[in-house]
Formats: sequence, C-alpha cells, structure tokens
Amino acid sequence: MADLPLPPPHLPDHGGAQAVAAARANGAQTMFTLSGGHVFPVYDGAVKADPPMPIIDVRHEQTAVFAAEATARLTRTPGFAVLTAGPGVTNGVSAITTAYFNGSSVVVLGGRAPDYRWGSGSLQEFDHPRLLDPITKRAWTEHNSAGVGRSVSQAFELATSRHRGPVFIDVSLEALFGTPEQAGQDREPAKSRPDEQPDPEQIDQIAGLLKAAQRPVLVLGSDVWLDGAEAVARALAEELALPVITNGQGRGILPAGHELLMTRARSTAFGEADLVIVAGTPLDFRLGYGEYGGKNGTQAALVVHVADAPGQLATHVPLAAAVAGDLTSFFTGLAACASGAGLNRPWAKDWLARLAAARDAATAADVALLASDADPIHPMRIYGELVPLLAPDAVVIGDGGDFVSYAGKYVEPSQPGCWLDPGPYGCLGTGLGYAIAARIARPSAQVVLLLGDGAAGFSLMDADTLVRHRLPVVMICGNNGIWGLEKHPMQALYGYDVAADLQPQCRYDEVIAALGGAGELVTTPGQIAPALRRAFDSGVPYLVNIATDPLISYPRSTTGV
Repeated sequence: MADLPLPPPHLPDHGGAQAVAAARANGAQTMFTLSGGHVFPVYDGAVKADPPMPIIDVRHEQTAVFAAEATARLTRTPGFAVLTAGPGVTNGVSAITTAYFNGSSVVVLGGRAPDYRWGSGSLQEFDHPRLLDPITKRAWTEHNSAGVGRSVSQAFELATSRHRGPVFIDVSLEALFGTPEQAGQDREPAKSRPDEQPDPEQIDQIAGLLKAAQRPVLVLGSDVWLDGAEAVARALAEELALPVITNGQGRGILPAGHELLMTRARSTAFGEADLVIVAGTPLDFRLGYGEYGGKNGTQAALVVHVADAPGQLATHVPLAAAVAGDLTSFFTGLAACASGAGLNRPWAKDWLARLAAARDAATAADVALLASDADPIHPMRIYGELVPLLAPDAVVIGDGGDFVSYAGKYVEPSQPGCWLDPGPYGCLGTGLGYAIAARIARPSAQVVLLLGDGAAGFSLMDADTLVRHRLPVVMICGNNGIWGLEKHPMQALYGYDVAADLQPQCRYDEVIAALGGAGELVTTPGQIAPALRRAFDSGVPYLVNIATDPLISYPRSTTGV
C-alpha cells in the first residue's frame, strides 16, 4: 500500500467524516463494506461519529452492496455501501446492477487513486464512473475535500427520488483524506425535484376503462411497497372487488388466504382478462411481457401501466392508458374516480368465482406433493414443512433457481415487506447479503434464507459475517447436486448436458459449522421438520442442507428469453 499517504492522526473534518455525516443526515443507519485503504477516512468518520455509525464488514464486496440494497428494500430508507478502489468497486458491479433493476435506493461510495498521480499507475487506479454509469442513476467523481459532504448528500437525494435506484460516487484519495481547507470550492447545490403527482386526467381515463371492463385484473409489484402505497392499494382492491396478482415485493400486500388474491390463478387471469392494470412493476418476462387475453375465446386484453416515474412506463407493447407519479396518489385518485363514475363491478360475481375456482383447484392439486414421502426428497415437501413454521412477520429470502421458484409459489407472505428475491436481473449470490441486512432491519423476526446449491457457491463464505456480527439466520439449501435451470433445458434441447453437475449431497452444512455456525444434512422426508425446528431454536447461523431429487424440475412456463 505504498501509494497511500499516511494522514495526520486526527482530522475530524476530513472527507470521510463529511461523507458519514451526510449519509446519516440522509437516513443511512449502517455502513456495509470490505476493508480497503483507499476508504480508511470513511471508517474513521464512522467510528468517531456521535453516535458511531455501525460498520458491517463482509467477505466479498458484492455482499456489501446486496446488504445495502436489501436494507433499502426492507426499510424503505437508503442503503449505504463503501467499496475500496479498483477491484473493490468492480466486485460490486453485479450487485449494483441488481439494485438498478430493482429500483433500490442505494448509495455506493468508492475509493479512488489520487489525482496527483493519475495516469502514473497508482495502486488500483481505475476510472470507475465510466463503468458504473450505465447501471446507476448517476456516477461521478468528487475531487475536492470541501465538496464531499455535498456530493454524498446529492447522491442520497438522487437515489431516493423516483424512480429509485443506485447512485455511485468515488472520491479521490487526497479529497477523502484531506480537510476542506486543503481543497477547492464546493459544487452547486442540488436542484429541486420535479412534480411527482400523477395526471388526474389519465387516472380518470383508467377509471373509464375499468367501468367498461368485465374481467379486470390488478397486478401489484415491488414499487407499490417501495413507494409506501401498500395500504391504499389494498383498500382500492377491496373497495372495487378487484382480483389481484402480486409479484416481487408486492407480495403480502394482500395477505395469504385473502379472497381477492389470485396469484395461483394467474394463467386463467392473464389468459382471459379483458383489462389488466399493472402497477409498480415492469411488463417484463415475469408478467408475460404485457400480452394478455386471447384464451378460451376471449379477445386480447387492454393493458394499463402505472409506474412511479415516466421513464418506467412500458414502450414495447400498446397501452390503453398509462400514468406515472406518486403511487399513493394514484390509488386514492382511482378510487375517487371509480366512485364518481358509478362503477357497478360486474366482475364481482362470475369472474371472481371463476378465478377463485382456478386458484382453489391449483392449491388442491398441490396437497399431495407438499406432503410427499418420496425418497429422494421432492422439493415441494420442504415447503410443506416450512410454511407452518413461519411467523406472520417472517422475512423470507430466495436465492436460487428451481428451488426458489417453488418458494415463490408456496410461500405466500402474511404481510408486505417480508419477501426478497433477486428480482428481474436474476443475479445469484444475493442471499447472504440480503440475510445480513434482514437480520439487522428486523431483529425480532424470523429470517429464512432459501438457497439453491448453485447459488450457495456464490456467497456462502459470508456466513462468517453472520457469525462475527452475531446475526442468526436460518438457511435452507435445496441441494439437488445440479444446476437445475440449465441441466434439464439442455437435455431437452440437445439430449445431453454439460457443465451442469455439482457434488451430490455436498456438505454445505459443514462449511457453515467450520465458519462458526451450525447445520445438518437431511436425506429423508421425515427428517425435514425436526431439522427446521432445531434451526429456528438454535440462535446461530444454521444451515439445513436438504438433499432433493435431481430428476425433478420446476414446471415453469417461461425461460425469460
């Protein structure tokens, strides 16, 4: 580390102290990081703050950013990650991209080689913003110590404004270590945010479409939760008796068992609807790209897209109407317009009954497999045992392919803000970072991390972080010894597969034990429930490693391409 100058021992006003003060003033509660010399002043600022800012240090930079992202998604306050220069930043790229696709309010502060040697080959010299610009709302460098606090504040303001997302700022070495008196002038103050209220005429147009509909469906996605609109969204659905399908962090807005929740009937709902209103989520592969209706003699459905910002509205499909802005205002405005339009809810009988019948039939068809005594273990048996053990406020995290797809079908949250998955980017390795953040954000709740054995390989070393920081989490690994999302499709395409096998019954539980946690291997169905109870009762990071049947693949309807 010869390129790093040794600063004087006490610099209370150095750039790092400014950065911490600005982060805290903008709502950040915890710093997630992996130690690096370029960002020492930020640590110093956190330690000497009053009160000190907690520092959670991890084993891979992507975990730090994933933890910051999960913090933003669970608490609806911004997450804060600090990455050292060069590989510290590039190691975080996949996690930053995930935050970008998820619309997560994250500020990533990077270290940077010194300006006075730029171009000379300093340690880890790399122009990060050029790489980060496409996957952030903005990426830039602060060169002046006097401007660090203002720049960090701007980063948080931008990250938390609609549409939310990650913001990256790196700070040159001398600006981070130096004091304001040693640097140049501050940058211009941040500009005010534009008006974020949805257009009332567009809302009225949507109410008109709803009045003419016979078979409407309302889809609630992650941004409904992130925008704080979950209560008014539920109230609207109940007032108008609208069938609801949820995805992402929209899950739980209508709790498990709610009469209007039709997620298990989505094939019938999307196939036969005449109007689909999609709020707070993109019209991507998870939602059939926005193409609905046309089945069983029906016409193509009209599609309405509702987003928190104009840039999120779909452009790849024709829309009958679209509106962007504050989602609470949208739902309250739509309820008022619908009331004024004299909506008579013709769907409240036959359409709801048809969807309820499809939902109930799908649920009944799964009963046998959720209690399956098959050996090797059918993955559905795991969820049959797990779901009854979950408290209403349990935070469930999915990190994997086929195994986690089952979770998406059978783990229905009882309340919003209790489900995390990688989102539309589909990046594996999110799990340990998400679990770290969940345990901090919800200290009294159950935190359950569902891992595929493939996903476990990306981040399992960060169980050490759970142990060091005393963060108990129940981890459940669906261990089928293969890359299930690749092996079965490749066999179907080519009649063979390569690069799709892992170790059968690999002892991931022993990895956790070696890192200071605990765990066990489960190989028969009857062992599942007792092992899960031991995990919940343990009070330590605990991995239940369940060997499942590699011949069983999740019956998905889309590959995402």
